Amino acid sequence: MWWFQQGLCILPVALVIWTAASFIFTYITAVVLRHVDALLPYISDTGTVAPERCVFGIMLDVSAFLGMATTYVRYKQVQALTGQEEYKLHKLNQFGLVLGWISSFGMCVVANFQKTTLFYMHLVGAVLTFGVGALYILVQTLLSFYMQPHINSKATFHVRLSIGMWTLASIISMFVSSVIMYSSLPGVDVAHKLHWTPGETGYTAHIISTICEWSLAFSFISFFLTYIRDFQKINLRAEADLQSSHLYDWPHYGIAAPVNHSETSPLLSGRA
Repeated sequence: MWWFQQGLCILPVALVIWTAASFIFTYITAVVLRHVDALLPYISDTGTVAPERCVFGIMLDVSAFLGMATTYVRYKQVQALTGQEEYKLHKLNQFGLVLGWISSFGMCVVANFQKTTLFYMHLVGAVLTFGVGALYILVQTLLSFYMQPHINSKATFHVRLSIGMWTLASIISMFVSSVIMYSSLPGVDVAHKLHWTPGETGYTAHIISTICEWSLAFSFISFFLTYIRDFQKINLRAEADLQSSHLYDWPHYGIAAPVNHSETSPLLSGRA
């Protein structure tokens, strides 16, 4: 059995690879078509003009689905590993699931509301994705802290804490540089500005802001890499609970069909 067939680790693997590919593919396409500058545009700028915005939207929608699935499996795993008497951990775990789903939904908003079309909706999506997503990382780091060393290792907690600090530093740096950039360009429609010239007003702040945004995005991706080993140790199963031995809307006795109410099958698992 290959390592990615163990448990449900394929979920974070797919989330990381697919999301990174969506950023890189749309960036290459936008640069080749000269829709953006080659020197680190905003991620959103690479998905603003057709045809790359169509691919950007589809790929990020898939990433959002994978994100919701991954955060749900993480929730079920923590729920199964902690005792019923650990009320604080269960509440924190539930809060983490809500944050994970909100962040994933925000990714859909970012993907489908381009900044040049509906800037404020795009901004809301970015806040949901990155802002709420940062809170999700915080909650999961706290869970890792409380679950060490009996359930997860101290190394796992330290790695997640380091990534959380990376995320926080990227958010603060991006916010500060963005404020400086917008304040230095009064009257300029920055949302529609896809090309920048070195030396022009606000260029340095713009580059710092875009570097921080890419750094923030890859800090999120790196965090989900820490789930791979954990997810190798969990399977979810779907149970078919039949209410009848047939599919008619009225009593039907002409066909006898065996009913197995205890039937279960693997759910996204590499092994039975």
